[in-house]
Amino acid sequence: MRIVVIEDEIRIREGICNLLGKMFPQHTVVGDAVNGEEGLELILAEKPDLVITDVKMPVMDGLTMLSILYDRKIKYKAIVLSAYAEFSYAQQAIRWGVSEYLVKPLVVNDFVQAIKNMEIQLEEAEKQNPVAFDRLDNILLGIIFGGMVIDENLENFVESKYGIRNDTMFGEVQVYLGKRYEEELEAAKRNLENFFTRREGLNYSLLEIPKDRILLAVLYGYEDQQEIERWFQIGIVSQNRNRNAAESNYGWINAAGMKELRVNYHILLQHMDWNVAFGSNVMISYPKVLNVSTTLCVYPIDIENRVKAALCSFHRSKVYQCMEQFTQYFEKGNVYEPKNIKECYVRFIWAMINVGKEISILNHEQLEQKKILQKIMSSINKEELRDVMEEIYLCIKDDQYEEKNDLSLNVKRAENMILEYYKTGITLEEIADKLNLTPEYLGMQFHQEKGVKFSTFIRDFRIMKAKELLIGSKMKVCEVAEKVGYSDSKYFSKVFRECTGQLPAEYRKTNK
Repeated sequence: MRIVVIEDEIRIREGICNLLGKMFPQHTVVGDAVNGEEGLELILAEKPDLVITDVKMPVMDGLTMLSILYDRKIKYKAIVLSAYAEFSYAQQAIRWGVSEYLVKPLVVNDFVQAIKNMEIQLEEAEKQNPVAFDRLDNILLGIIFGGMVIDENLENFVESKYGIRNDTMFGEVQVYLGKRYEEELEAAKRNLENFFTRREGLNYSLLEIPKDRILLAVLYGYEDQQEIERWFQIGIVSQNRNRNAAESNYGWINAAGMKELRVNYHILLQHMDWNVAFGSNVMISYPKVLNVSTTLCVYPIDIENRVKAALCSFHRSKVYQCMEQFTQYFEKGNVYEPKNIKECYVRFIWAMINVGKEISILNHEQLEQKKILQKIMSSINKEELRDVMEEIYLCIKDDQYEEKNDLSLNVKRAENMILEYYKTGITLEEIADKLNLTPEYLGMQFHQEKGVKFSTFIRDFRIMKAKELLIGSKMKVCEVAEKVGYSDSKYFSKVFRECTGQLPAEYRKTNK
């Protein structure tokens, strides 16, 4: 592949070029540019196979550049880079040849996979000679995903072989199978084939789209668009709902001629997340869905406060109950914008992660917050949002304090006494006396085995318990100080600020 990189941040631009050279030496970066205007000139001169471009750039942004290339009928594949805030804006550029989206900061594995996807698409596009095709689904795949140009030769070919003219109306039906794509694909195909063949005169093609985990049905050979959509709604969608079938997600959009198939597929895909609002076995019909009346989505702050308190008290069952209450909050009959629901999930999960980190009961090293954000915002249905919640729940430690098996008996006993008597302000001397050891010997042994001084360990433990109380209770600061073993609340506040950078009241306000 011949590749052009357009990015205004020099560090990112050079990093992409270096990564391409290291990971894909068979491809060539034929040039790079700092904005869309320079990029446009470079692309017109070099005619690359792949354009990698940022969205936000000075002089001319990436999407404006891609739209100009599209209008000039320049053939290319594109990967768009965008910050999360620009992601939905970038998605609109699918009509301009964008095949992959990567959210900044870039993850190497995601970038490498995107390049591999481009290799596959370009290989498929090179093989696509419509005159050699003996199946319509190959042509449709080429039009929708392979960048096949609809020229006069193709139009004449499909009209003579399949009876498809420029004014032929199509119905595009997306059946989203999600994580069950592989196991349910064949059954879903049989179900649709049995249904479609019962209607006389109807022509159809079933396309497998593993990248989007979708089975796409392209229908034509009918006269009344509304009637055929209603027939599908009653015969497939409503029947599944009546039978309480497994969660299925459907979308419908009409296309006037082959030239609209690609753009309309991606328009519908952007609206399939309305299943988050409506639930399973409901068909998302575009553009009808744009007229849906929605209710103002008010974030359930009371449930967030309860889950924080449950985390601080380390009640796994109560945490789970709060998570269930949160998911059920959006299933009470009101219809909310899917974007608003997802933003609520982000806020709720971020609150759990932040508190879990603060009080050390969450295996947060197992969590990649960028990927969690992407999972939430790309969710198509409620099940996928619930899966993200389950992922967070499984990261809660089974034991609040993980015991190290290599500790000596003296240090284990000292640690247990701290956990039991920290509220009383117990000291190293008192513990050493109870263990019949000198404070100097116990302090040295504790430091060697725990890797931290006794005074630091007990201080940090008290501050951790103070954090739990500040977040999970309404106690006054002086009461919190007393609860964690500090008789002087002013001294407690001083120590707390040294450890956290905030006074206790400031910390509570930040994390409430």
